[in-house]
Amino acid sequence: MKELKDRIRRDGIIKSGNVLKVDSFLNHQMDIRLFEAIGQEFKQRFSDVEVNKILTIEASGIGIACVVARSFDVPVVFAKKTQTKNIAGEVYTTKVESFTHGRVYDVIVSKEFLGKGDKVLLIDDFLANGKALEGLARLVEESGAQLVGAGIVIEKGFQAGGKMLRKEGIRIESLAIVESMDEATGKIVFRGED
Repeated sequence: MKELKDRIRRDGIIKSGNVLKVDSFLNHQMDIRLFEAIGQEFKQRFSDVEVNKILTIEASGIGIACVVARSFDVPVVFAKKTQTKNIAGEVYTTKVESFTHGRVYDVIVSKEFLGKGDKVLLIDDFLANGKALEGLARLVEESGAQLVGAGIVIEKGFQAGGKMLRKEGIRIESLAIVESMDEATGKIVFRGED
């Protein structure tokens, strides 16, 4: 998606440890016009499958997932990283390791909102090592729902997550796949470019 790649090049900041900061437009301050274009792109890429739920993980995936869900005209369910008093009843739970935060979370989804008959599209802002997506896929499987694919805004192609999850048979559509990035020069190379 050219518009997204241009925005990453213009406003993305490369930090040490393979961190790409895009918080000025994607996951802290949100450019809703860009999100709408992202939603339409995912709608087009997944037009061949039925989707009746979008599933993401808190927190930075929620904004994107909401706009994508609007394109599909379906609800969003988000996996919570902590049990709250608001979640009563039975839940699906799994452990997820966050690359960005360097810690492991127990994530939960109420059984009330995910189950047999659901055709679930996962949406997330980043795919690096693939642990969050892997955890969400486990929740879908545990619920008896059908996983139809995963829409990723930015994939770090130089990390193992995308390759591993595709090998497991998960359909992944990434809008921008970063093949390399150089903190010293600020240069970002996307898949398909020299």
